[in-house]
Formats: sequence, structure tokens, C-alpha cells
Amino acid sequence: MQNPHAETLALNALAFLASDGDALVRFLTQSGLELEDLRARAGDTELLAAVLDFLLADDALLTAFTDGERISAQRVHAARRAL
Repeated sequence: MQNPHAETLALNALAFLASDGDALVRFLTQSGLELEDLRARAGDTELLAAVLDFLLADDALLTAFTDGERISAQRVHAARRAL
């Protein structure tokens, strides 16, 4: 997977987390970020990689995301490697 596609997938994953308040709070807590930091760094490759790591660590969230996007978990893994 090429980096632009990986970034797009990761931005979609971030939007997915933002739509789920509990998941977003867990991500912010684990990452140590504040909401303002998240907004300011949303396009940062390191942050996008962290979003994908967070999804990949939670099977239920990963499944909800991949089902909603109609993609396989392997695409998320490929995107993470590309980032």
C-alpha cells in the first residue's frame, strides 16, 4: 500500500474513533494526548500510525471499523506498515 492511501485509511480510522466517544477517550488516555493536540496533529504520520495501532490492538473496534469501511483487517495492517 502506498503512503497516501495509508494516510487516507488512517484518517478514516481517526474519524471512526471520533464518532465513538468511549473509544476516543480511551485513545486519548492511552496516547496522553489532549483533544486539542489531536486536532492539531490529525495529519501527522506518527499520530495516524498510533491510531492504527490502537485499532489493531482491539479486535472489536477493528472489526467495527473494517465492517463499516468494507475492507479487510489485512488492509489496516498494510496501511500501518506503510506509515
